[in-house]
Amino acid sequence: MPHILIVEDETIIRSALRRLLERNQYQVSEAGSVQEAQERFSIPTFDLIVSDLRLPGAPGTELIKLGQGTPVLIMTSYASLRSAVDSMKMGAVDYIAKPFDHDEMLQAVARILRDRQSAPVVGEPVVGKASTGAAKPGIDNSNGEIGIIGSCPPMQDLYSKIRKVAPTDSNVLIQGESGTGKELVARALHNLSKRAKAPMISVNCAAIPESLIESELFGHEKGAFTGASAGRAGLVEAADGGTLFLDEIGELPLEAQARLLRVLQEGEIRRVGSVQSQKVDVRLIAATHRDLKSLAKIGQFREDLYYRLHVIALKLPALRERGADVNEIANAFLARQSARVNRTDLKFAPDAEQAIRHYSWPGNVRELENAVERAVILCESPEISAELLGIDIELSDLEDDDFIGLPPQQGTAAGNNSHEPTEDLSLEDYFQHFVLEHQDHMTETELARKLGVSRKCLWERRQRLGIPRRKTGVASES
Repeated sequence: MPHILIVEDETIIRSALRRLLERNQYQVSEAGSVQEAQERFSIPTFDLIVSDLRLPGAPGTELIKLGQGTPVLIMTSYASLRSAVDSMKMGAVDYIAKPFDHDEMLQAVARILRDRQSAPVVGEPVVGKASTGAAKPGIDNSNGEIGIIGSCPPMQDLYSKIRKVAPTDSNVLIQGESGTGKELVARALHNLSKRAKAPMISVNCAAIPESLIESELFGHEKGAFTGASAGRAGLVEAADGGTLFLDEIGELPLEAQARLLRVLQEGEIRRVGSVQSQKVDVRLIAATHRDLKSLAKIGQFREDLYYRLHVIALKLPALRERGADVNEIANAFLARQSARVNRTDLKFAPDAEQAIRHYSWPGNVRELENAVERAVILCESPEISAELLGIDIELSDLEDDDFIGLPPQQGTAAGNNSHEPTEDLSLEDYFQHFVLEHQDHMTETELARKLGVSRKCLWERRQRLGIPRRKTGVASES
């Protein structure tokens, strides 16, 4: 049984992480600081160290040296994301943003331990990697080095292209609906490339406020703007020698697009506030669910950048287009969720298998994963019915898990009864009502917090429901 050391000064987080790992058959020890870990344990004897970046006394990166080769997974808040990237340069095996998704943490831990056991030689691929994005629709590897479940003809064609494209340094544009697993394709391209041992930095362009995106990507010099008390490297610089994955690149502001174009054309970056450029060696993989060519025609996306990105285009089919793959993926999710709750008797009833196969799955793999997880938690008999999956209701394209904690009557501005929600208001209608009612005086972060969703989820719902984001009337989120 792998032995994991958790170093985290916040007791609640440390205890929750310990319970999560112990439920998944890991042996766990814990400490509140680097000093305590040194005093209580022989650090190199652990199989993995999971540590917060900011700790009382020495930072979590000290454990990289103390571990003497033991892999260190760094946990960090979004505010210190770039510091986490710096920790990877110091030797951390990976980083994960807090608050982390449970599945994301478990996938990261399993991958790191698997990589340590296999110890592949340079160029030998490994599958999976945690990142700063939202919960991934990825599942266990069943397709060799590609790491994606499914064998329908469109996916077989995709696998063939991935194997051909991965060894090159060509830019790649991955197209597909939200929730189809575009990041899995990006990771397969990275893991099968000659850059596999270098970092793959994943950035969701829709999840970073416009006022911060250039600084996050390209870095800044001290004094470049208010609050820039020290110079910082950007995420492009952190990916030097490796792969930069820009998810939802269609949301990148035009100013940042111009800087990115310079990276692709000249192989160099210039930090915000700097007059000097520096060389970088980065392979770019981008993903989007939008039609970038159409956006370029109306001036919302740079045409020259589009053609730079469109060297190789990979189309990821929607789940409804993958035939019997959907049942194979559902069974993989069922096996994983059953293991989490220590049940071995669960299976899909015939009506559930039929429903899974014929439902349109507008939320794609992510929606399927949520449906299976809910069914496993709620199921009291060995068979999971179609009703328990909840995919026969009219509004099932809205994932209920995204609305945890949403009060049924919250969201009406005081004194305005003309838009008062009724008890019959659906989740879809309620979401639209709340956003339209409050977006003039709330930032995107505040809206997401009130709705109980992530900024990325809020952005995806806006796209699906056609609710444009207001550009004025709200205080800057910087």
